[in-house]
Amino acid sequence: MSKLLQAIGLAAVLVTTGNTVHAQQDKSASSSDVPKGWHLLDKSKDGYYGISINKAYDFIKSKNLKGKTVVVAVIDSGIDTLHEDLKDILWVNPKEIPGNGIDDDGNGYIDDIHGWNFLGNKDGRNVKQDSYEGARVYHHLKAKYGDAKIDPATLKGDELAEYKTWLKAKAKIEGDGSEEGVDLVMLKRALQSSLRSDSILKVALKKDVYTGNDLDTFVAVNTAEKSARGSLLYLFKANQMLESTNKEFLDGFGEFVSGEERKAEAKEKAPKDYRGEITGDNENDFNDRYYGNGDVMAGTPFHGTHVSGIIGAIRNNGLGIEGIADNVRIMMIRAVPDGDEHDKDIALAIRYAVDNGARVINMSFGKDFSPQKKWVDEAVEYAASKGVLLVHAAGNDAKNVDTADNFPNADLATLKARAKNWITVGASGDPKAGGLTASFSNYGKKEVDVFAPGVKIYSTIPGGNTYGNAQGTSMASPVVAGTAAFLLEYFPYLTAEQVKYCIEKSAQVPTEKVKKPGTDELVPMSDLCRTGGIINAYEAAKIAATLQPGTPTKKATSPKPTLKNKKG
Repeated sequence: MSKLLQAIGLAAVLVTTGNTVHAQQDKSASSSDVPKGWHLLDKSKDGYYGISINKAYDFIKSKNLKGKTVVVAVIDSGIDTLHEDLKDILWVNPKEIPGNGIDDDGNGYIDDIHGWNFLGNKDGRNVKQDSYEGARVYHHLKAKYGDAKIDPATLKGDELAEYKTWLKAKAKIEGDGSEEGVDLVMLKRALQSSLRSDSILKVALKKDVYTGNDLDTFVAVNTAEKSARGSLLYLFKANQMLESTNKEFLDGFGEFVSGEERKAEAKEKAPKDYRGEITGDNENDFNDRYYGNGDVMAGTPFHGTHVSGIIGAIRNNGLGIEGIADNVRIMMIRAVPDGDEHDKDIALAIRYAVDNGARVINMSFGKDFSPQKKWVDEAVEYAASKGVLLVHAAGNDAKNVDTADNFPNADLATLKARAKNWITVGASGDPKAGGLTASFSNYGKKEVDVFAPGVKIYSTIPGGNTYGNAQGTSMASPVVAGTAAFLLEYFPYLTAEQVKYCIEKSAQVPTEKVKKPGTDELVPMSDLCRTGGIINAYEAAKIAATLQPGTPTKKATSPKPTLKNKKG
C-alpha cells in the first residue's frame, strides 16, 4: 500500500468488505471525536489519552532546565520546506553554501542544505512511484527457482535462506489462497465514480478546490448533487479527512489504485525499474553511494511533512499546531517512494543522518521483504556506535510482527545481534475515537516496544499554511521520536539506550483489557507490546531527571497498570 494511503487510512472504505481491519476502522471512526492535538493532552487534566507534553514542560520549568538544540532526521517521502510551521526549524548544513553546485563540506553530496534525496538525479528528476519489494524479489529469483525442483535438505546457509525468501515471494505474488485480495475492478469503478461526483460538486459549489467541511455544510438542490455529495462526504468522514481538499483526497485515491494495479501486473511481468532509471547508481554496489540530489521536497511531501510537524512544528507561535519538541532541527532524508523503499537507500540514509549530527532518526515506513538486510543492519549498528536512537513504525496491517516479517527491525539477524538503540512503535487511540488501540496497528509482544497516539493526528501538510488529520503507526512513530528529542534537549547527556529506557519504563499501562487490532478480542496490552503501555512524556521526563551520564539501565518490561480506561 502506498505510504500516503497508509497514513490517511483511505483504504478503510475502498477495499473489499472482507478485510476485517479496515471494516472496523471505518465503523469506529464515526462514533465520536477527539480535538485537534489530542495526542499532546493529559488524561487526568484533559480527559484524553495523550502523552502529557504540557505537563512535561511544566516539570522542566520547575527544574529551571534550559534546552539545547537536537537534530532529528526524518527518513521519509520529503517535506514542504516552505511551510510556515516548519521552515524555521529545518536543519541547515553549516558547511554547505546553498546553490553553488559545489560539495563544500566534501561529504560527497552537493548542496545538501536541509538533508539529501536518495530518490533523485543530479539533473533534477525525482522518483515518485516505485514497485513493491515482493515483486522485485519474486522476479529476481524466478529464473533460478521458478521451474527448478529443489530439495531444501540439500541447501545450506545463504542459499537456503534465499530459497525460503523465494517461496515467500512466490506465495505473496502468486497467492496462496490465505487472504482475500483487493477487487481492482471495484476500485477503478469507485475512483471513476468519485471523479464524476467531484465534477458535479465543483460546479455546484462554484469552486475547483473544496474541503470535506465544505461538503458537510453544502445544501444540495437536485438529485445529482445529493448523490454526489453523499458518496464523497461518506468517504471524507469515514477516513477523518474533513479538513482535506478534494484534490488531496482524489490524488491519494488515485495513487492507491495505481499501486494495486502495479501489484496485479507483478504476477505477469517484472516490475519497471522506476528508481534505477532515475538515480543511475548500481543498486547492487553499496560503495556506489553518491547519487541523488538536494531536493528534499520533490513534489511528494505529504507524508514526510505530516510526520515532521508532529515531531517539531514550532510551539507557541499562534499558528496551526504545536509539535512535541520545542528546540529541534528537522533533517529530511528522502528515501521512501510511493511503493516500497530500497534497502540501499535506507542504509545510506541512516548513515547520512548519523554522520551529519542527528541524535534521533524517525522511520515511518516498512515492508515485508529485505533482500539487502545486511546493509541496513550494519547501518543500524553504526548508528548505535555513535549513540543515535532509531524509532520505527510497527506497520498498519493489524498483524503480529513477532511472527510476520516487518522490515527494518531491531533483529540484526545478519550480524547475529539485537539493536539496543531501537524503538518499534504501535498506534494507540482514545476511547472517544474507537478505543485505546488503533484497529489497523501491527503488534507484537516481543517486537513492538510501546504504543503511542496514531489515530486522527492533526499536523502540517503541504501548502505553506495547511494542516490536516492523518493516522497510522506512521504518526505514532514521530510521537515517540519527538518525545525522545524532547528528553535529549533537556537531558543532553543521556545515551540512546537511556532515552529508550526512559520512554519504555514510563509507559502507562491500561488497567483494563484493550482490543487486539483487527479483532474484537479483548486482551491485556502486555500481549501487544513489550512494555504493555502507552508513552507518556511527563513520566519519561521524571525518570530522565534521575539519570546521570553512564547510569546503567535495566530492561523495561511490563510495568504495573497505571491507566484506568473507563467503560464506554
